[in-house]
Amino acid sequence: MNSYVNMGVGALLGTIFVLMSVSIASEGIFHSEAPEKEGFAIVAQEAPAAGGGEAAPAAAVVPIAKLLASADAKAGETVFKKCQSCHDVTKGGPNKVGPNLYGLVDRPIASHEGFAYSSPMKDFSKGGSEKWTFDHLNHFLLAPKKQVPGTAMGFAGLPKEQDRANVILYLHTLADAPVPLPDPNAPDTVTQ
Repeated sequence: MNSYVNMGVGALLGTIFVLMSVSIASEGIFHSEAPEKEGFAIVAQEAPAAGGGEAAPAAAVVPIAKLLASADAKAGETVFKKCQSCHDVTKGGPNKVGPNLYGLVDRPIASHEGFAYSSPMKDFSKGGSEKWTFDHLNHFLLAPKKQVPGTAMGFAGLPKEQDRANVILYLHTLADAPVPLPDPNAPDTVTQ
């Protein structure tokens, strides 16, 4: 054999030996046992199989009109801080990742000028005939992806009823002429 081939094979074998030695040593030093218990468990409710069994009961949602009667706009402003990275609420303010929300309550859905809405949101707006009513906002903020499947909004939602009511009341105050609050005795009109 040629001496250059011998040197090449020797270098290759030497490199493999060093890499294996480092791998074995690092595994011995940094080896960690599997935990006895998971750090947290992700529990997902499974839908019943089609055609069999009873449907799981839907979560009862208190009508927003009743929740607004005891809502606090200041508390809503605090909860809204979760939304500020994507939405601006100042009059004439810019669109961010999401549209500006000044004057949102009773505004036609997917209608803020200068914002490119997703196709599912445009479909949900029914050509601009649907408005962001208190009921629509309540159901949308509960679970945006459930209310408007395929929406680009990546927010998981506000599961606490009072948090949603507080945020909606806060958004209600952000208008030149806020619309009247709904009657607490009125029924919830939006279907999920």
